[in-house]
Amino acid sequence: MLGFLKSVAVAPAELENAFDEGIGFDGSVIQGFARSQESDMLVMPDPSTFTILPWRTEAPGAARMFCDIIMPDGAPSPADPRNVLKRTLNRAAKMGYSFYTHPEIEFFLFKEEPKKGEAPQPVDSAGYFDHTPSVVGNDFRRQAITLLEAMGISVEFSHHEGAPGQQEIDLRYADALSTADNIMTFRLVVKEVALDQGFYASFMPKPFTDHPGSGMHTHLSLFEGERNVFYEEGAPLQLSQEGRSFIAGLLKHAPEYSAITNQWVNSYKRLHGGGEAPSHISWGYNNRSSLVRIPMYKPNKSNSTRIELRSPDSACNPYLAFAVILAAGLKGIEGKYQLQDPAGIDLTSAEEVAAAGLTSLPRDLNGAIDAMAQSELVRETLGEHVFEYVLRNKRAEWAEYQRQVSVYELDRYLPLL
Repeated sequence: MLGFLKSVAVAPAELENAFDEGIGFDGSVIQGFARSQESDMLVMPDPSTFTILPWRTEAPGAARMFCDIIMPDGAPSPADPRNVLKRTLNRAAKMGYSFYTHPEIEFFLFKEEPKKGEAPQPVDSAGYFDHTPSVVGNDFRRQAITLLEAMGISVEFSHHEGAPGQQEIDLRYADALSTADNIMTFRLVVKEVALDQGFYASFMPKPFTDHPGSGMHTHLSLFEGERNVFYEEGAPLQLSQEGRSFIAGLLKHAPEYSAITNQWVNSYKRLHGGGEAPSHISWGYNNRSSLVRIPMYKPNKSNSTRIELRSPDSACNPYLAFAVILAAGLKGIEGKYQLQDPAGIDLTSAEEVAAAGLTSLPRDLNGAIDAMAQSELVRETLGEHVFEYVLRNKRAEWAEYQRQVSVYELDRYLPLL
């Protein structure tokens, strides 16, 4: 439910039966899936996701497929995040739309897995776009990309990000379900390559106080057949009215879906920790402090007109995140939401944000939970089962966090008080 991979191994001789009848499992032992009296569930492999695992080079080889979760009567499980996204994509399809996404995935590479209480040690001290013999991330990214492409996942480009040890690999745009599957595979591949090279990779949003965190800026495209719904020739920024309403939906409902796109306590230290992470609700172009940005790399190319949502982090559940993002945008189109004026400059201080009359994103996970709890949009999109589970889980996480005595408190108050 929170975006962690689960797996079951099937012998080749049993694969045909798995396709025909599914594979049974006890849903009650997986967080958020079922109560003990409703525990019998099935996974149905999706043959379109079949791929060989390229790091399993010794015979016999191994392959993997993503699965859909169904109930014994054949109905889709209400607890399946993949089904949540499929359901939202089907709703868009009934409106004539196809939804595509293109994520910029950031993560940190450390020398080793940190021991409890120890600070993580990045593999280098390089910065944005650095390329020197000492930057070990170059070879790391090259190996990861080689494996991803061997699995049929297209990569657009990669580079060193702004913080020590921080990497970015951008996946080429694809339909949202394929992209969500690809993100799950991406996280596995990155972890595998790190293990192989003796490093430790983490998608934690903000591991360092004094360096930028890791996000997953996500470019969004909506098509109606061959028509780019967001493009209108001659309009300001080449942005159609539907595109403007889609953005307005993203902005209006941002507090409500933040607990999905930014689901961890640590996520909000990235959003409100400086750097280029968006802390307030605004949109703009050539403006990297805004929640939504209109990229202007190719302003006269119709199919390049797209929307960049900058709040998600790479530790989200991509199925749920894409579902609530799409639902918010569609709500804007359906309701013909009017778009506020763009923020013309980067707003980096609370005073500038207040002077511009802008609203902040939730300051912490607790605020995001409260906003989500009041959201009919998120409830309808996730379904009652997933919605209630996420709220329970995140409230428990916040309560546990609140009980902890931090290193900051010990360092500051023990000598002082």
